[in-house]
Amino acid sequence: MAHEKNQEVISLLNQCAVACNHCLTACLEEKDIQMMAKCIKLDIDCAQICSLTASLISRGSEHGGHILKECVEICNKCAEECSKHQLDHCMECAEACRKCSEACRQAA
Repeated sequence: MAHEKNQEVISLLNQCAVACNHCLTACLEEKDIQMMAKCIKLDIDCAQICSLTASLISRGSEHGGHILKECVEICNKCAEECSKHQLDHCMECAEACRKCSEACRQAA
């Protein structure tokens, strides 16, 4: 079964999606929301690509390998942007993105 073989990467993809969703919600509550716009947009993109990738990988889709590579790129960009903000939720998100990116790189 594809989901049993890839349980670790699926778990990290889901953790990253959750961290990104939490980060974007917390960013929306910051005083200078305009300053957080790029972070919010990347959080949305990252959460969605991670959820999609987890779904494809868990069912053994032939498109999983291609999407894993895209997920690496988006996770890296999200981690880079979140690292610019010295906020707990951004730092936690950046760490989740880095772990997810590395797991996706290895799985691809």
